[in-house]
Amino acid sequence: MTTLTAQATPRVAPPSLFALTVFSSAALVFLVQPMVAKLVLPLLGGSPSVWNTSMAFFQLALLAGYFYAHALQRIPSVRGQAVTHVIALVVAAIALPLRVNGLAGPPSSEHPNLWLLTVLSLSIGAPFAVLSATAPLVQAWYARTVGATEGKEPYVLYAASNLGSLIALLAYPIAVEPLTSLVGQRYGWSAAYGAFVLVIGALALSVARAPAANAPRAAVETPAPSWRERAIWVALAAIPSSLMLGVTTHITTDVASAPFLWVAPLALYLVTFIIAFQERPAISPALTLTLQGAAAAACVALLPFRASSLPLQLFVHLAAFFLTALMCHQRLVARRPDPAHLTEFYLCLSLGGVVGGAFNAFLAPVIFNDVWEYPIILALSCLARPWGDLSKVPIWSWVMLAVGILAAIGTPIVVTFKSEHVPTSTVVGAFDRSELFDLGMRTLLALAIVAAFMVRRHALLYFAILALLTYAAEVSADRTDTRESWRSFFGVLKRSETYVPSIGQVKMLAHGTTLHGAQAQDPRYRCRPMVYYTPNTPIGQVFTAKQAASTGLRIGAVGLGTGSVAAYVRPGDRLTFFEIDPLVVKVSTDPENFSYTTECAKSPVDFVIGDARLTVARQPANRFDILLIDAFSSDAVPAHLLTAEAVRGYLAKLKPDGILILHLSNRNLDLMHPAQAVARAAGGWSLAQNYKAPDKDPAGTWESSEDAVIVAKDRETLQRFMATGKWRWGDPFKARPWTDDYTNLAGALYANLKMRWSWLP
Repeated sequence: MTTLTAQATPRVAPPSLFALTVFSSAALVFLVQPMVAKLVLPLLGGSPSVWNTSMAFFQLALLAGYFYAHALQRIPSVRGQAVTHVIALVVAAIALPLRVNGLAGPPSSEHPNLWLLTVLSLSIGAPFAVLSATAPLVQAWYARTVGATEGKEPYVLYAASNLGSLIALLAYPIAVEPLTSLVGQRYGWSAAYGAFVLVIGALALSVARAPAANAPRAAVETPAPSWRERAIWVALAAIPSSLMLGVTTHITTDVASAPFLWVAPLALYLVTFIIAFQERPAISPALTLTLQGAAAAACVALLPFRASSLPLQLFVHLAAFFLTALMCHQRLVARRPDPAHLTEFYLCLSLGGVVGGAFNAFLAPVIFNDVWEYPIILALSCLARPWGDLSKVPIWSWVMLAVGILAAIGTPIVVTFKSEHVPTSTVVGAFDRSELFDLGMRTLLALAIVAAFMVRRHALLYFAILALLTYAAEVSADRTDTRESWRSFFGVLKRSETYVPSIGQVKMLAHGTTLHGAQAQDPRYRCRPMVYYTPNTPIGQVFTAKQAASTGLRIGAVGLGTGSVAAYVRPGDRLTFFEIDPLVVKVSTDPENFSYTTECAKSPVDFVIGDARLTVARQPANRFDILLIDAFSSDAVPAHLLTAEAVRGYLAKLKPDGILILHLSNRNLDLMHPAQAVARAAGGWSLAQNYKAPDKDPAGTWESSEDAVIVAKDRETLQRFMATGKWRWGDPFKARPWTDDYTNLAGALYANLKMRWSWLP
C-alpha cells in the first residue's frame, strides 16, 4: 500500500533543474546586454553616459520583469503561472532574431537619452523583461514545491542567478566577441533563447505535476511588510546601483578611459549578490563592516587626487565600491521576508536599482557639472551601517569624532595658508616649506581616516567625519588649474590653464584624463596649432604637404576638440567639422574659451552635429582633399568608426589624390595594426607613423607624441610621404581587420600590453 501511494505521488522537479533554469536565464540576460551595446551604443560615441543610460534601461526592463513576476502570483496555481510564463516567452520571441529596430530613426545628438531608450525598448525590451522575470518566478515556484515538501529556502537560487550573470558578462569580451561574428552572436543568442524556452518548459511540466502546483495557495500567516520596510529595501538596493554607475563614470572619466573598466564594477556588483545570498557567505557581514569602514574612508580621501598611482586608485575605488555594495546587499538579505512575500521583495530590490541608476543616468548630468554624484552617494552610503545607541557611545568614540572633525577642518586651512603665504623656494633643512605643508596636509587626511575607522560602529559619527573628509580632500587635491567645467550626455569637459616655458600661459580642453587640444594665450602663438596638431606631427605633416601641393583644399575633420586644425585653414580652403556632442561645439567656438575657429581660420568653418559614420556618409562623393578621423584620442573607442565598411565609406568621399588620416593615439589599446588591416580590407593603401615628441619643445610650440595611419585610394598618392623617411608602409597582416560584424577590443588590449611587457607570449 505504501509503495503504491509513493508511486502515485508525482515527483517534484529536482533542485538542480531550478538552479539550471535561473542560471541560464540570467546568463542570457547579461549576454544580450553587450551584444545590444555593440549593435546600438557605438552610434552615440561610447561615452560613460551611454553605458549609464543603457544600464538604466536594463534596470527599468528588470523592474518590469519583476513586476510581471509579482503580478503573476495572483494566479493561484503554480501550473497556471508556468503555462502563462512559457506563453509570454514565446510571444516575446516576436522581437527575434536579435536586431536593431529602425522605427526610432537615426541617432539624435539633441536628445540622445530618449533615442537610446526608445531603440533599446523596441529592439530587446520584451524578451529581456520576460527573461528577467524568471529568477523571482522560479524561486516562488521552488518555495511552493521543494520548499513546501523539504523545507528548503528559495533565496539561495538568487546566488545561482547572479553566477550565471557574472559568467556571461565576463565571457563576452574574453571569448564571445573575439571568436564569433556579430551575425553569429545575434542568431546564436536567439537560438539560445529558444533552447531556454524548452528548459523552462521542462521545469513547468515538472512543477505542474507537484501536488502544491494545483492546490490553493495557503493563507499567508506572516504579516505583509510595512511601507517603512519596503522603503528600506529600496534604499539598500539603490545605493549599490548608484555607486556602480558613479565609480564607473569616475574611473573612466578621471582615472583611465579604458572601455574594459566599465565591466569591472558591474562584475563586482554581481559578485556581491552571489556572496550575500549564499547559505554560508564567503565574507561574513561583520568582516564586511570592518573592511568597508576602512575602504570607504580611504576612498573619499584619495578620490580627488587624480595624479596618484593608477593601480592604487583602481584598487581603492573598486574595493570601496565592492565592500559598500556587499554591506548593503548583506543587510538586504538580513531583512528578507518570508518566502510568501518573495516576489514583492525582489520587486522592491529592482525598484531600488532603477532609482539609483536613474539618478546617475538622468538627474546627475543635469544638476552637476562634474561627477559629484559618486562622492556624495559614497558618503551617504555609510548611513546604511548599524547606527548603534548614541546614548551608549563610549567617551573615546566622542574623542575620536572630535579628532576626525578637527583634522578634516584643518586640512583646507593648511592648504589655504600654504598657497597664500609660503613661497616654494623657501628651504627648511632637507625640505622646502611647500613640501612640509604638503606633508602636514597628508598627515591630517590620514588622521581623519583613522578617526573615521575608529568610530565605524556608529553610523552617524562615521558619516560626520566622512562628509567633512570628502570636502577636505576636494579642496586639497593635486589638480590642474581648472577654470570651468561643463557636462553633457557625452561626458565632462574641463577648461584648464597651465604655463609652458616656451609659450607662456596655455588654455587646455580635456575630456576626463584625455587632452583634446590646447591654445596659447600669447598673441604671437595663439594661432599656432599645438600638441597633436603641430606641423611636425603626422597630422601636421599631411596638412603641410597638401597645402604645398594645391590651393583651395576641402577638409573634413571628425572630432572637434578645441578646433586646432582650423589654424591650417587658408583663404580659399573650406573646413567641415563632424562632431557628435553639441556642447563641444558650444565650448570650442566661444572666443572666451578658444578662438581657432573664430579667429585663426581664414575661411568659413562648418559644423555638422551627429554620429560621424552617418553624417559623413551623407556628404557627396569625391569631396575632400583631407579627411581627418580624430575620434580615437579618447581611450573609450568608438570602434564603429574604424571598421572596413567605415573606411570604405571614407575613401569614397575623398578626391582621387585625397588623404584619410586616422589619429590612433591610445594609452590602452593597440589600434595601429587593426587600422592597417582595415585599410587593406577597404581597398586602400596605408602608411603608418609612431611620432615621438622631442624632450624639449622648440620655442613657440608644445608637441605631443602621436600614432597615426594615413590611407589613400592608390599607392602613388602616398609616395611623396614615403619619400620623407618618416612613414613606413602599412603591415595589414598583423591583425584581423575589424568589420561591422567583427571587432576585437580584447585583442587590441593584449597587443598593447604585449608591447609594454616583453615577457608576454
